Amino acid sequence: MHTTIHKADTRGHANHGWLNSYHTFSFANYHDLERMNFGVLRVLNDDQVAAGMGFNTHTHKNMEIISIPLEGDLEHKDDMGNTTIIRQGDIQAMSAGTGIQHSEKNKSRDQQVKFLQIWVLPNKVNVSPRYDQISLKPDSLKNNLQQIVSPHADDDGIWIHQNAWFHLGDFDKGQKTTYQLKDPANGVYIFLLEGKCTANGIALDKRDGLGIEEAERIDLSYLENSKILLMEVPMAN
Repeated sequence: MHTTIHKADTRGHANHGWLNSYHTFSFANYHDLERMNFGVLRVLNDDQVAAGMGFNTHTHKNMEIISIPLEGDLEHKDDMGNTTIIRQGDIQAMSAGTGIQHSEKNKSRDQQVKFLQIWVLPNKVNVSPRYDQISLKPDSLKNNLQQIVSPHADDDGIWIHQNAWFHLGDFDKGQKTTYQLKDPANGVYIFLLEGKCTANGIALDKRDGLGIEEAERIDLSYLENSKILLMEVPMAN
């Protein structure tokens, strides 16, 4: 087993007033050659957007983009005609492919919005742009690793153009769970949203990240009430 740990306080940080963002991997003005990616996982941004503010219309190409709201209401608009609101419990995915233009704004005038913005390098380029959004079933995360992203359209969660599986879980203190990799050649990146846990014996605190390679299973023990995002991704594209 080979591991890489990214403690929360070592992440890149940019505070633009309207946007307070922490970058696990190199992004925008934060550049670290040692932290460019974990396999095909290219971006993991932990964003807080002030009330009424947001990202103006901009373009993406050839990237799988997953947004996971943590708090508040995020409004999405794109050039495919989609205008939607995503909230905690929703999962959004876009296949940018040949090019997509979109904007993201905090719908609230008095509360901030928090969300994770994740970019995954695709295994197919120049595909037709695609948008999808789902709402998780109530309590589906309770003491359970709920699949939210997969490569298959008929599987649980949203599908993307990559041999990747994401899971979310909300665990009580004292719970234990095991994740068996779908593809033993993949790696797993764990991002602990809240709480404290161990993953294959390695201790993690809130907002820590841990990459694990060359392991077929991940044994997780929760030392506090914890929320976790687990991302299984190919290590090469």
